[in-house]
Order: sequence, then structure tokens, then C-alpha cells
Amino acid sequence: MHPNVTRVVEAAAAEGLAIEVRRFPEGTRTAADAARAVGCEVAQIVKSLVFIVDDRPVVALVSGANRVDLEKLARAAGGTIARRADGDEARAATGFAIGGVPPFGHQTGTTVLIDRDLESHEVVWAAAGLPDAVFAVRPDDLVRASDGAVVDLAEAPAG
Repeated sequence: MHPNVTRVVEAAAAEGLAIEVRRFPEGTRTAADAARAVGCEVAQIVKSLVFIVDDRPVVALVSGANRVDLEKLARAAGGTIARRADGDEARAATGFAIGGVPPFGHQTGTTVLIDRDLESHEVVWAAAGLPDAVFAVRPDDLVRASDGAVVDLAEAPAG
């Protein structure tokens, strides 16, 4: 098993969660790619996105069907300005590269915010440390294992 995947599996186990990681050689870097590979709806894919809110890293776990509203994110994180982290910032905060950032097992005690829409599914799929590795998890277990706060992060639909 790749060391990144091992870190995620061990982090899950430390939270009392047994996960089964599935690898897809075609990649699961985007939500659409992951949904195709897994055979689920795009909304069931957990996008683990790293942002910088007032100079602090924040991980947003967002439904694959949603875009993050930066103002909602900043408010939920107790800040005023939010922007996407670059690759170096994401790796420094989580220990993982963009495209493979898991919902937990991060290198630092990064704040985790969870898109409320993920709770509407029985099972969601999250990255397991690599762009081609994912695992299934119930939303309540995702919240518990990530120690995340469930908030409204979705951008309002256009129109």
C-alpha cells in the first residue's frame, strides 16, 4: 500500500473507522472522474479543497455537485477573506497533494468544514491520499472522523 494511503487508513482506524480503499488507474482527480469510476452521483463525491482564510489553512469538504461560496467559507471559519490554497500551501497544511487530499489524517491540526449537502446521502466517497484512491464513508462517520463542523458552504445556483 502507498504510504499516503496507509496514513489515511491509519487515521481512520484511530477514529474507530474501518475503510476500504479502492484504486482506479484511470484516476479520480475530479468529482466527475471519481463518480464515473465509482458508479455514483457526482453529489456523492467529497471534494477535499484547501483554502486560506485570513492566512490560516482550512479544509472544506464539499459535495462534488457544489461550488464553494468564499464568503460563507470565510464566515464559517471565523475569518473575513478566503482564497484557494496553491499546491504548496495545500501540501504544507495537509501533507497531501491537491487531487488526493483526504478528509482526515492531515499533517497539521487544520480546521475542517463540511458542506451540509453531503449529509443528504447514505454514503459518500472521499479521496484516500492519492488522485486515484477513494473510500466510501457514511456522512456521520465523515463528520466524526474529520472533527469537522457541518455548515452551509454551497454557492447559490445562478439565476
